[in-house]
Amino acid sequence: MNAKEFFMNGKFLSAEQGFISVRTHGFAYGTGCFEGIRGYWNERDQQVYLFRAREHYERLVHSCKILQIALPYSIDQLIDISTELVRRNGQKEDVYIRPVAYKSSLALGVRLHDVEDSFILTSEPQGDYVSTRGLRCCVSSWRRIDDNAIPARAKVIGSYINAALAKSEAIQNGFDEAIMLTSEGHVSEGSAENIFLVMNGEFITPSPSENILLGITRDSVMRLGQRELAYITHERQVDRTELYVADEVFLCGTGAQIAPVISVDQRPVGNGEIGTVGRRLQELYFNVVRGNIAEYREQWCTPVYVQVPQHK
Repeated sequence: MNAKEFFMNGKFLSAEQGFISVRTHGFAYGTGCFEGIRGYWNERDQQVYLFRAREHYERLVHSCKILQIALPYSIDQLIDISTELVRRNGQKEDVYIRPVAYKSSLALGVRLHDVEDSFILTSEPQGDYVSTRGLRCCVSSWRRIDDNAIPARAKVIGSYINAALAKSEAIQNGFDEAIMLTSEGHVSEGSAENIFLVMNGEFITPSPSENILLGITRDSVMRLGQRELAYITHERQVDRTELYVADEVFLCGTGAQIAPVISVDQRPVGNGEIGTVGRRLQELYFNVVRGNIAEYREQWCTPVYVQVPQHK
């Protein structure tokens, strides 16, 4: 980990102490949940802004409830711990903050009850997770997990084997990313991103009932699309072949940011290049997350360093 310190169970510790036992329940059985929070460096402000940290921690609380994990911190405390960790690491660059709540017992046996809980927070530099310059995607043969099997609306550690299977299948077959279907054959999401289609001057995205993770970036896209680009979003079932005839397709997520798709299953999306809407949305999104737009900076961006110049 490219950082000096991390936070574990109430203490800031040196990065060299960042170890858990090989017998840890969360490692052995995947019994834990996590979040990914991006912090963006703004050179003009000499500031790192954490994007929608409160909403990420609200989702972490929900994930913990589903997994019967006791989280000993309030959301405000979690935000304060996060900003202090970035300061302690002296990070003045784009960063990725990863809070993990997990079952830390060393006992054998698969269960969620009567198992000790722990919490770890790390922060390290992070660039692009996937290309933002045009993705070539395939529809995966692996189906998206069902909410009645492993809750899709929680970021469960063990569930990401589902994403890993789809991602590796795509890359090993010469694509950049996978698009996953539900067991009923409807579009769900990417391997670890939400998906939007642009059709007839509107955004189309799978509804929460399609076993999607309710993404923070997904919510941001719907809000920004309507307010700034005059694009209304419809949440509904999406069929596979709609991917082939959409005007534009893009993936989004904390890691992926805004990642336009230029082909699906060897079929070009639109003219096979990043579309006008995708470019406009990318530009808008990166201005928002870096704190360059005052209204959204005040609403969604948490400054790490104390002195924050107020630009209009």
